[in-house]
Amino acid sequence: MTAMFVNLPVTELERAKAFYTALGFTINPAFSDHNAACVVVEEDHSYVMILVRDYFQTFTDLPLGDPAASPASSTAIFVDTREGVDAAVANGIGAGGSEPRPPADYGFMYQRGLADPDGNIIEFGYMDKAAAEQGPEAFMEQQA
Repeated sequence: MTAMFVNLPVTELERAKAFYTALGFTINPAFSDHNAACVVVEEDHSYVMILVRDYFQTFTDLPLGDPAASPASSTAIFVDTREGVDAAVANGIGAGGSEPRPPADYGFMYQRGLADPDGNIIEFGYMDKAAAEQGPEAFMEQQA
């Protein structure tokens, strides 16, 4: 089995758990404690580990940056509909997140960014299934 875990540093674990569950994700209590929580994005495949900064620091000798000031990554999660993108971002904003940029609509793909309360960037997107199968250039040629 292949699974992906994205590790994100957070300052307040309970606030981060509330934010990610507001997005519709669940917390796996078997892999959560006072230092970390396992956010289930897609069961058996995709997870976000939210780690308090002091605990996250034990995984690297390099200094941790502040994602609100200098983002180092953006995690993209694609959903089944444009409405799903909008709902996820609205829920995230309602739970203390912010939308750092206007939505991007490429016709075949729609994306919106969302910063969690610590500044970690989560992108929500939707891609037309034909574009995903054919590639964006072939899809756009068919639309012309």
